[in-house]
Amino acid sequence: MITVFFLCLLAGCSICWFNTVCYVLCIRHFQANRALALSLTISFNGVSAALYSLIANAINPSDDNLYLFLNALVPLFISGVALVPLLRQPPPIQPLSSEAIHRDSMVFLCLYILAVVTGLYLLLLNSLSSNISNARILLVGAIFLLILPLCLPGIAYAREWACRNMPFSFQNENSSDFNLVNPDDLELHKELIGENENGNVVNATSYGLIDKEGCLWCFGKVMEKDRLTVLGEEHSARLLVRRWDFWLYYAAYFCGGTIGLVYSNNLGQISESLGYSSMTSSLVTLYSSCSFFGRLLAAAPDFLRDKIYFARTGWLAVALVPTPIGFLLLTLSGSEAMLRAGTGLIGISSGFVFSAAVSVTSELFGPNSAGVNHNILITNIPIGSLLYGLLAALVYDANEGSSVIQVNLLKEATLCMGRSCYRQTFIWWSCISVVGLASSILLFLRTRAAYNRFERNRCQSESSS
Repeated sequence: MITVFFLCLLAGCSICWFNTVCYVLCIRHFQANRALALSLTISFNGVSAALYSLIANAINPSDDNLYLFLNALVPLFISGVALVPLLRQPPPIQPLSSEAIHRDSMVFLCLYILAVVTGLYLLLLNSLSSNISNARILLVGAIFLLILPLCLPGIAYAREWACRNMPFSFQNENSSDFNLVNPDDLELHKELIGENENGNVVNATSYGLIDKEGCLWCFGKVMEKDRLTVLGEEHSARLLVRRWDFWLYYAAYFCGGTIGLVYSNNLGQISESLGYSSMTSSLVTLYSSCSFFGRLLAAAPDFLRDKIYFARTGWLAVALVPTPIGFLLLTLSGSEAMLRAGTGLIGISSGFVFSAAVSVTSELFGPNSAGVNHNILITNIPIGSLLYGLLAALVYDANEGSSVIQVNLLKEATLCMGRSCYRQTFIWWSCISVVGLASSILLFLRTRAAYNRFERNRCQSESSS
């Protein structure tokens, strides 16, 4: 027991360091496509469980200790391979040229297409991996899809070299104006922050948020109090914890994304109590794959910005809607179809939150402070894991008397079987996720003016140029 505790402690500390390094690298080196880089990086975290299941099935499907062995070696090996290129990275170029932004945009578009193909590959073909020979063939295909993105930057540079050596007329005919980010956007944050420091504060009444009568007036005062008026303003840790917007954001994450993570951690016991113990691996793969696609969907605001503009905090609120629906389905029925549907909805929702959260933190509280501020935000994960896990354990133990199976190998252990083991937990989790949804809606209403102001200045900058 002590060994398992220290393993979990070490893993928790390691993943915090690892994720922070990845976030900081994305923010510093991909300033023009920061949100896309973060979304793509975090997305592949969501597919790791499906990949580990595939590797284990390809080696020895009956050995459960193999997962611990893989967790010990695979991250160490990959980190060692990636260490030298990361240390030799040149400092980021300031400012980026339009050609570099265009090249990066094309690379990210191709990377997203490959990511979708990889996710579909692992999701749709994972059911065939129960046979060891099939699993090995599928593993070769998965490794190929994971290695393929490493070739894209080289292809992009080769194409750029070829364009420079082409005849000028042919180059113009075939050049594309595809850009996910306008270079002028990179200067808007600094301009808006400078205006804010000079006292040009957006008045909330201009957005119709304050009504001087009754409850609407009180609601308007609450929405106006200490609200963010500009995106990208740097916040120290001391200033961060004084912000109402931060605590709304904290509550949305705590009651939304974290509760989905706790559900995935309890998925094995949940499926066992419902009589689907043989489906545990496929359910974990389903959650992992849906979480992967949810993380990819977090890039939707950047791809659709020119067609449908919506504040990223608004997308965050929309992403939290599937979580209470998923828990409601699990509460109403214990069938296999409902279990899969609920798991998929919760996976998509929590995956979107995990991916979008880093970009939201960077936009609301400053990109230079994002590493520290995001780690303050995700303190809700261990707190939520403890509280939500304790709630599930208390409900589980309280219902052991209704259907108990003694385990011979562990004399003190008992298993609770039936829907009653987790039904009350699902009800509680559903109610808590509604609180997270309400918090995200309030955050959207409070930050909408800042996002609208940034978008309005962006459009004016584009029209003037």
